[in-house]
Amino acid sequence: MIQVTLPDGSKRDYEDGASALTVAESISKSLAKKALAARVDGELWDLTRALPAEAAVEIVTDKDEDGLELIRHDAAHILAQAVQELFPGTQVTIGPVIEDGFYYDFHREEPFSSDDFEAIEQRMAEIVDANLPIAREVWDKDEAIAHFKSIGEAFKARIIDDVIPPGQPITLYGHDDWKDLCRGPHLPSTGKLPKAFKLMKLAGAYWRGDSKNEQLQRIYGTAWRNEKELKAYLTRIEEAEKRDHRKLATQLDLFHLDGEAAAGSVFWHPKGYQVWLQVEAYIRRRLGSEGYNEIKTPQLMDSAQWEKSGHWGKFRENMFVVPDFVPDGEGDVKVPADAKLMAIKPMNCPAHVEVFKSGQKSYRDLPLRLAEFGCCHRNEPHGALHGIMRVRQFTQDDAHIFCREDQIISETERFCALLQSVYDDFGFSEVAVKLSTRPDVRAGSDAVWDRAEHDLEEAIKATGLPYEIMPGEGAFYGPKLEFQLTDAIGRVWQCGTLQLDFVLPERLGADYIDEAGDKVRPVMLHRAILGSLERFIGILIEEFAGAFPIWLAPVQVVVATITSEADAYAEEAAAALHKAGLRVETDLRNEKINYKVREHSLQKVPIIAVVGAREAEEKKLALRRFGSKAQEIVTLEDAVRDLTAEALAPDLKRAAE
Repeated sequence: MIQVTLPDGSKRDYEDGASALTVAESISKSLAKKALAARVDGELWDLTRALPAEAAVEIVTDKDEDGLELIRHDAAHILAQAVQELFPGTQVTIGPVIEDGFYYDFHREEPFSSDDFEAIEQRMAEIVDANLPIAREVWDKDEAIAHFKSIGEAFKARIIDDVIPPGQPITLYGHDDWKDLCRGPHLPSTGKLPKAFKLMKLAGAYWRGDSKNEQLQRIYGTAWRNEKELKAYLTRIEEAEKRDHRKLATQLDLFHLDGEAAAGSVFWHPKGYQVWLQVEAYIRRRLGSEGYNEIKTPQLMDSAQWEKSGHWGKFRENMFVVPDFVPDGEGDVKVPADAKLMAIKPMNCPAHVEVFKSGQKSYRDLPLRLAEFGCCHRNEPHGALHGIMRVRQFTQDDAHIFCREDQIISETERFCALLQSVYDDFGFSEVAVKLSTRPDVRAGSDAVWDRAEHDLEEAIKATGLPYEIMPGEGAFYGPKLEFQLTDAIGRVWQCGTLQLDFVLPERLGADYIDEAGDKVRPVMLHRAILGSLERFIGILIEEFAGAFPIWLAPVQVVVATITSEADAYAEEAAAALHKAGLRVETDLRNEKINYKVREHSLQKVPIIAVVGAREAEEKKLALRRFGSKAQEIVTLEDAVRDLTAEALAPDLKRAAE
């Protein structure tokens, strides 16, 4: 007999050989129909696999995240089968589930085309309609290698030979005559796969990610629980393409990236840099009002400092390193073998510890909040670079709070309140908090980590914010809180962070004098709200689809003339608006006003002030707002007053109220 424990704690007995499907059928026909797989003692199992003598069983349906992952896993397998049937001689390699979908890498002499997608999708649908049972088979390693070699699947044979230890059984999953190496589990039959899938794009790849190996072709797809979810996803993708910050940067003349600088470095154009300046000025004011002291630290620091901090051993491959030597004066750059090494800083924390250590600190000086818009460099892989979302040179709204242990909770509460207020000002109201705990590779003893994780969890509890624990995702020197915001089309971005660190002050010898006159190590809170300014501005470009709110817009008002007779008044109006602090331009070209309005609308200018002979005579402006066809006639005096108030940054607007 088999004894099964259900999620509600009840126990049921079944005959030997019973599966999770047997359990589902005994509960209800409806559950059995919806069942896709099961969790057996916490492990995901095939629905039809025989259960052990005792097991805790939980039925998985498409309502569960595990169920959606199974759908995508099976979609990848059915894609591989369809491709091999349509294009004989194609070899399959790997086909994992990824965020929002899946991909499969194929080896084929002839290139695929996106024109092939329709036929592949049709064949996939036919395989689903056939409702073929999906069978799990356990094979010997040598037997599996021989099988895949015999059918011309050299890559599968190599995977088994290289990755699977001798003597370890191998699982294969198949439907019809098609089999694939897979750990599983899978759906019970191909008919359980919803036909809510779509092939999305082609890309190049290399066997095992190494450019020295064979080149492969990767087909990306997406799969969902139903057509409604698929349609919503495709709409979101379409909207994301419209909002792509790289395309909008070209359209709006904000920035560019090219080969004249190190890959991942941004050339900010005047309009883009104006957005940068507004964001930087805003967060600088917010930090100043919260008692932060702004500092500036060196770009180059001795490698010895990075060795002491621990970054040299754990972050060295991501650092740009330069030799420190005296040139020989003969014109050639010859670096001595014993040249001292320097590193361009990838982060600001060790330098901030040095500022803290300058001069003796007392417990009365704490908390000490040191902020820096520090320019950092990280040697990110070329393939990971993405517009200004991930770059090699970036600036952070970085700060470090040096405090006593009894101040951790109050400083965390204060930081979280500031972070939420900042995100609200930029229009992000949905923020999720993740508590990331100790990684496998870390500095500091387990006792120190126990203390740090306990203190940080107590601090986030004190804020009253809901949070989720992310095991193993902490920094190497301490646990951290990550703050994830959701944008206008539902995408999640991780920007803010608060990291609790007992390790770095110890490694770098930071201390303060306590009430008893003893030297004590401070607690160091690493924190950022926007994170990388480059990335945050990229998020803003996509959040607003380039149509920035007036306080952020690089050009806030364009004064455009209907006739040349109004040129002098247009200049007068622009001067008055500019004097009031608005960013304003004039358009005096000999073009029709509809053409001018359309052109500036494409540039997403918030306010177009139209002036003709009548407006010039009456000292008025005809205001058109972005996205609206309505026109408002106001006096120049009223326009200056109202637009100046409207264009204030949120914090300045609150101060003025």
